[in-house]
Amino acid sequence: MAEANPSDHPRASTLFLNKSQTDVREKRKSNYMNHTSPGLLTKKYSSCSTIFIDDSTVSQPNLKSTIKCVALAIYYHIKNRDSNRSLDIFDEKKHPLSREKVPDDYSVVDPEHKLIYRFIRTLFSSAQLTAECAIVTLVYLERLLTYAEMDICPCNWKRIVLGAILLASKVWDDQAVWNVDYCQILKDITVEDMNEMERHFLELLQFNINVPASVYAKYYFDLRSLADDNNLSFPLEPLSNKRAQKLEAISRLCEDKYKDLSKSAMRRSISADNLVGIKNAQAVLS
Repeated sequence: MAEANPSDHPRASTLFLNKSQTDVREKRKSNYMNHTSPGLLTKKYSSCSTIFIDDSTVSQPNLKSTIKCVALAIYYHIKNRDSNRSLDIFDEKKHPLSREKVPDDYSVVDPEHKLIYRFIRTLFSSAQLTAECAIVTLVYLERLLTYAEMDICPCNWKRIVLGAILLASKVWDDQAVWNVDYCQILKDITVEDMNEMERHFLELLQFNINVPASVYAKYYFDLRSLADDNNLSFPLEPLSNKRAQKLEAISRLCEDKYKDLSKSAMRRSISADNLVGIKNAQAVLS
């Protein structure tokens, strides 16, 4: 199981991207059969007068776009799930997040992408979490599903997402958001419930909260692929003079670092050649 787990190994395909491919292929087939375009092209192209750049990077992702993509990944997880395996601790009927009555069809009606996005956005906005935290949230969510051999479905998605966000915010962000802080956001949930859910989440993860840089990068780029497949574009901003000067300064800094590294490597190479020459000379004299 460990070798095939995408949340642990950088070469294993992410679950959410695999889940989305069925829908993507159907959309492309439908567009081809009906001779329709996939939609309006909203991508901006550079010109002689204006250059557009994508400010979202693997180290500093765009917050809004990343949350949208994570919500879409969860949407595909729910929509294309294999079954409805769950645990009581994540069941919203048994552990409601609000005092409002849980609908009778809560376990059979799949949530729309917009609903999932609003739920995540509210938590991230209120707790002032970062885009990197959203990516780690998705890593923990997929790790939970594989380790615990369960599915994210209509009856449990909110509590699973909440548990993953809670854990990711504590592990990733420098200023952790504590359980009592989430109780201020979700007014009707108790600290005891949050603590119990967090304990179960950690146990089901086998206390494996490490996210290698290679795994994080894979999830980031797969989320970007998901965005492209679903016409969710990351924002492009025109290159201003101030931004251009900043990029030039960064490039010069990197160039200087590479020059220093190159000089160090050359010195080590020369030293090694000299050492080999000395040893050869000693061997001849002896």
